[in-house]
Amino acid sequence: MGAAVQRAILIRAAGFLAFWLMLWGADWGGLLPGVAAALAATWTSLRLLPPGGRRPRPAALLRLLIRFPRQAVVAGLDVAWRVLDPRLPLRPGFVACPVSLPRGPACEAFCTLTSLLPGTVPTGADETGVLLVHCLDVGQPVAEQLAREEALLMRALGYERGDG
Repeated sequence: MGAAVQRAILIRAAGFLAFWLMLWGADWGGLLPGVAAALAATWTSLRLLPPGGRRPRPAALLRLLIRFPRQAVVAGLDVAWRVLDPRLPLRPGFVACPVSLPRGPACEAFCTLTSLLPGTVPTGADETGVLLVHCLDVGQPVAEQLAREEALLMRALGYERGDG
């Protein structure tokens, strides 16, 4: 086991134990269950998201988190406007969006992020990495918008284009 993996284990275990202590309080009676819970959470997190060479970028993640609520509100208003105004086009259909993220947790996070944006629902990726997205208006630049979202998420997660 390398030093980077040991460091990841210690950081995750300490974080989970700190979270337990925030919830439970600094009571000696909860320390033993807290250590057990922290160890179980650490083991689970290592199985689901093994430590790798990528390091999340907190500033990029913050930009993504700050941008998301505004974008969700604007997209929600656009959807409501399209539904309520009969003059605006509603051309539902599917758009193929190439995805650069590798299959697994990062791609699932991207699908979750895009599903939270009104007007788009990812339906799944094919074996070539193309994500099929249902949208309310196929005339809109959905693939381009999702490519920008993916680039922001990739940067926040420590990926660069071509890493997938």
